[in-house]
Amino acid sequence: MKTVVVTAAIIKNGDRYLIAQRKVGSHQELKWEFPGGKVEVGEHPESCLQREIAEELNIIVEVEDIFQVVSYNYEHAHVILLCYNCSITQGKPRADDCQDFRWVTINEMKQYRFAPADIPVINRIIETAGANKEEGI
Repeated sequence: MKTVVVTAAIIKNGDRYLIAQRKVGSHQELKWEFPGGKVEVGEHPESCLQREIAEELNIIVEVEDIFQVVSYNYEHAHVILLCYNCSITQGKPRADDCQDFRWVTINEMKQYRFAPADIPVINRIIETAGANKEEGI
């Protein structure tokens, strides 16, 4: 089984997170995910994430700290998902190379069918949000 390294952006605006829907004909078509994509040979993960977000959503992001690393086995490949906190520095999202996108709250995320590798990320967001409430953040 081959291993694929993929990046994903955790972009937050207030209490909402940016999610994107995979295109028809793609692996996990029409499922929702945190936007990003495959790291190309010789490409740095942060550069990959900036490139993918620009291609998919027509926005420029600043890649910040790593939020979570997920290891997930799909039937065709072992995926290492590198999730980074990001902030939009230029533009407004537009569905250029994805089916659709949405800004959703943590509670609204439960209404969407996410790609399996993204489920641990959602769980971490929920855990982090709960911890921040307890700390008064």
